[in-house]
Amino acid sequence: MRTVLIEVPYELGRRDVGLATGVPVLAAAIAGDLSVDTAVVEASGESWNEVGASMDVVRAVAAAVGDVVARGDFPLVLAGTCSSALGTVAGLGAPDGLGVVWFDAHGDFNTPETSPTGFFDGMPLAMLTGSGWEALRAGVEGLRPSDEANVVLVGARDLDRAEEERLDRSAVRRVGVGEPIEPALDALAARVHDVYVHVDLDVLDPSEGQANRYRSEGGMTGDDVAAAVDEVARRFTIRAAAITAYEPVYDPARTVPEAAARIARRIVGAGVTA
Repeated sequence: MRTVLIEVPYELGRRDVGLATGVPVLAAAIAGDLSVDTAVVEASGESWNEVGASMDVVRAVAAAVGDVVARGDFPLVLAGTCSSALGTVAGLGAPDGLGVVWFDAHGDFNTPETSPTGFFDGMPLAMLTGSGWEALRAGVEGLRPSDEANVVLVGARDLDRAEEERLDRSAVRRVGVGEPIEPALDALAARVHDVYVHVDLDVLDPSEGQANRYRSEGGMTGDDVAAAVDEVARRFTIRAAAITAYEPVYDPARTVPEAAARIARRIVGAGVTA
């Protein structure tokens, strides 16, 4: 099994701007440590509006992941934004019983009805679990909702009020910074065998380097995330993973890519040997 870095250099459907600029930087850091193949996603460019263009990218990610999986290889997605997760899970064929372990400073659990800003990339975990944008989700071949009870959200600490209320009402298991992840993973392991691992780099504390414009204090260290990935790998087969949301302009010392490479090594080791 080979690992394929699937580069997705888009932010909200726009190529090579903002969060998209970190994708090649992460790819270089990770490829420098590991023997990997690479592929770069090219979206259709058919949609002119932000939401439609974002979903064009999602469909392109789904196709790229599907190709990698069909060859029997392991997809590691490097993306500007977290909505790429919809394409990754769709590309896996959205298998029944797929768990999701989602590391993020934010909940990404808003819907169009609860979001105070309308920020599309504040909604992908909600969409992944079947809430919001129903018609758009239906346009992604292979995408089926993941059960909320099959999701573990790790490190989230910057939540909109209505979003936090949605999470409280949901079956999503939350693990705060500094809390042990093992109980949540053990509960998930009683339900599923395979998982998708998603790492938004703003889960890291800014002392590790500021990953992007959405700074949030009180986060995890790179070693914390790597150790948590080890715990995931002890219990599950990691079918795909993503590392997202790096904006180099906010990290002049370039410390975040090293942390990302450290996390990637743990993910790849688990995925390749699964």
